[in-house]
Amino acid sequence: MRILFVGGTGLLSGAASVAVLEAGHELFLLNPNLGEANFAEAHRPAQVLRADAHIESEVRAATAGLDFDVVVQWIGYRPDLIARDLRVFRGIGQYVFISTTAVYEKPPSTWLVSERTPITNRSWGYATDKAACEELLMAAYEENGFPATVIRPALTYGASQIPVPVGSWEKPYTIVDRMRRGAPVIIPGDGTAIYTITHNSDFARGLLALLGRADAIGEDFHITSDEALSWNQVYDLIAKAAGVSPSVVHVPTAGIVASSPELRGGLWGNLSWSAVFDNSKLRRLAPDFEALVPFSEGIRRTVAWFDADARRREIDWLANRRWDALAAVYRAALAAARDAGAGL
Repeated sequence: MRILFVGGTGLLSGAASVAVLEAGHELFLLNPNLGEANFAEAHRPAQVLRADAHIESEVRAATAGLDFDVVVQWIGYRPDLIARDLRVFRGIGQYVFISTTAVYEKPPSTWLVSERTPITNRSWGYATDKAACEELLMAAYEENGFPATVIRPALTYGASQIPVPVGSWEKPYTIVDRMRRGAPVIIPGDGTAIYTITHNSDFARGLLALLGRADAIGEDFHITSDEALSWNQVYDLIAKAAGVSPSVVHVPTAGIVASSPELRGGLWGNLSWSAVFDNSKLRRLAPDFEALVPFSEGIRRTVAWFDADARRREIDWLANRRWDALAAVYRAALAAARDAGAGL
């Protein structure tokens, strides 16, 4: 197949690029500048169309004269960009929109999430925008037959990312550095909320199985691991991969958000709630799909990737200061509570 990725060098799309190329497909990456992508070497067989994906005239110019069997939109975060794609990619064989499992209702009404779970998350603007994109695409499918497929990844990680609810997405090694220094790490609530974390290579294999499938058009799928871990388990496995025991402080989500308001959406709108995903719908089309990388192995590879090159081990000092201050507040509160209890 001839496949176009709008984006193609991120955490998920980079792994999917590798999977598509290894499967023997012809891959085009619509990207103004590949930069120092994590999977740059593996991208070399792909053909790069240099254009700003947010500027319609540039996209039209870059894709002029080219026909694609599949277009995968990795960086569509707003309905206006999807409306642009409906114009530009009219007549395409399949248009795949990468959404997010964060669109599902929060708080969840049941422990197991399927594609039938209501899409009613109003706690996070990112999720709300993604849901609006989905709605626009499905309306185009119903009204005009636009060949849309919606894919929802959950929390996904790979060599360059460490998946924690309270961490630094831009400088993820920060959490490992804290563990190795014996500094306290923050876990929301009591750490017993269960979440599903997926290695990017497993997500890529699930996605590949749906590309070019006529029976996937007009449908939505999430692609996740079947392994569900509590946050306490996640942090313990990260620490084990780092060769240390973690110093943990459990903090209510409200306290974390008060200290770091930028985490409000990602916590209240996603990671503070338990989420286990039913992959039955995916397996009806891809019965052989199985997530192959358990978190214990995947995170070991990730920590090893950071350890292999000092340049990768950047530290988020602002986050460090916030976490130190927040941990001090809650440790002092626990001490005061113990003293109050002892005095009764």
